[in-house]
Amino acid sequence: MSDYTEEEQIAQIKEWWQRNGKPLLAGGALALVIVFGWKGWQKHQVTQAQASSVLYQQLLDVTLVPNEQVDAQQVAKLLAEMKKINDSSAYTQYAALLAAKVAVDSQQLDDAQLELNAVLANPANATLAELARQRLARVLLAQEKAEQALALLDAKVDPAFIATREELRGDALVVLERPAEAKAAYQQAQQALSSEAAAGNLLMKLDNLSEKDA
Repeated sequence: MSDYTEEEQIAQIKEWWQRNGKPLLAGGALALVIVFGWKGWQKHQVTQAQASSVLYQQLLDVTLVPNEQVDAQQVAKLLAEMKKINDSSAYTQYAALLAAKVAVDSQQLDDAQLELNAVLANPANATLAELARQRLARVLLAQEKAEQALALLDAKVDPAFIATREELRGDALVVLERPAEAKAAYQQAQQALSSEAAAGNLLMKLDNLSEKDA
């Protein structure tokens, strides 16, 4: 039998509740907030992704128009809408690469540089980082900024991108009149490709350098 009377037990329960009841309720409420907050955040992420996907498809429809003039204003509008949703998502950054291409085609190199720099500053993934880096290097070469392009291409590279990276380095070195280094870069690009893939433009660049050496 308990050493406490019924009244004493009730008093102890009340005292325990005073000490622990409110913290338990607060903890339970916090747990509910976390659970429902997490679910709400997940739903928000899905909604954002769906909206970005729709806009990205619209952007593709506008930019990938064969034999027609691309509506640059519509491209800018769609990209701006995507940035409002999430400016650091992969969808938005791929859209920025498309917008940069449209800008290059329109000879708006400064606009292209801005978009590519923005992606490179905070890439959503490694592939986007490398695509932005290489396209920015091409823009810099078109702006006659070969030194900047070369510095940009000296960063660490994933093996999957060595061929295109080294070919671009070769292009920059040719502009800088450093033919021996350019030839070495082109050869590295060639070695990273199959014999069929290395044919064409890359071999022409190597042949041109060889003729100058002769």
